[in-house]
Amino acid sequence: MISEGETDRVEFTESLSGYAAERIRAAVCAFANDLPAHGAPGLALVGVKDDGTLAGISVTDRLLQRLADMKTDGNILPPPTLVVEKRTLQGNEVALVIVQPSNSPPVRCKGSICIRIGPRRGIATAQDERILNEKRQFGGRPFDATPVPIAGLPDLNLTQFENEYLPAAFSDEILAANDRSLREQLAATKMVESAQQSTATVLGLLTIGKSPQDFLPGAYAQFLRIGGAELADDILDSEDIGGAVPDILRRLDEKLRANNRTEVDITSGDTDQRTPLYPMEALQQITRNAIMHRTYEATNAPVRVNWFSDRIEVISPGGPFGTVSPENFGQPGLTDYRNPNLADAMKTLGYVQRFGVGIDIARRLLAQAGHPPPKFDVSGNYVRVVIFAGHKQEATEN
Repeated sequence: MISEGETDRVEFTESLSGYAAERIRAAVCAFANDLPAHGAPGLALVGVKDDGTLAGISVTDRLLQRLADMKTDGNILPPPTLVVEKRTLQGNEVALVIVQPSNSPPVRCKGSICIRIGPRRGIATAQDERILNEKRQFGGRPFDATPVPIAGLPDLNLTQFENEYLPAAFSDEILAANDRSLREQLAATKMVESAQQSTATVLGLLTIGKSPQDFLPGAYAQFLRIGGAELADDILDSEDIGGAVPDILRRLDEKLRANNRTEVDITSGDTDQRTPLYPMEALQQITRNAIMHRTYEATNAPVRVNWFSDRIEVISPGGPFGTVSPENFGQPGLTDYRNPNLADAMKTLGYVQRFGVGIDIARRLLAQAGHPPPKFDVSGNYVRVVIFAGHKQEATEN
């Protein structure tokens, strides 16, 4: 394959120095889009010069990790399916990135839809985008990209889409071209089925829907603040939080902050030290993971956040998905996507900084704040995370 040179399925780069990493990202994005419709993986080879000769680099674990991180660093959306391998050819080491075609194109790299035209890298035109949208229409799709037959443009907040989502989703270069109709823009972001069929998708309803729960009854979050350690104890605060996912996340954050009262320490220094009961970012990581990874298909169950006197329990409908199992759940860097397009939208809107590290961040922040490690109860039907109160808080409550 190397002897045949670069093609629309093969990319060479000598190393990852300089601009080479961006070239590889663009190639991964283009292979995932698979505009020529090969239906076969694309290959990016690190350690091969443009003329096909081997560069003789050392393929270290660090280099392989940098390549693997391109799946989850949030630059390519929705996250691509890829594997990274080390090969030895004629006594020289080569890193190989194998990229599977996406079942939900178009895929974007830093706001641009990258494609391959023979060995040349390029940005998709409006016509290219239409072809990619049609591929999504006829290919196998994740549930969040499927159309909802009874939902259409009147059910979507188009002002929010144009003023908030589009500028966040696409590069200035793409938006400046301005040769795409609103329906084409909605189709390119998977908010509707296609430019010709303006049926709203599950993603469209979840992201910019006016009333998503009319179509997806379980797509909300339920918050309970309980006065004791049991569900039967007095309820101090409760709310069913509906709307589109950005509204749910914002209002859930407000509810968490309102209940996360601050302790004042006047004995440890010359000034008052104020500490929340739980580290807010840890709560956000857990609750946003629950919203992102839950199942929205064939269930009326919400994400539940039950705040007890000694712990917080977050329950997400749907068990682990894909390569994630009850046995490996929560391992750093290991993730899979039941809702890859919703993950894309949450990253686009700034609710996710990086994929695959949320649980690890929550663990670290809880430990730093003096909390026991969180407990994960993982089954085929749900995931429950228990966040325990800190030792100082338990003493205060007792």
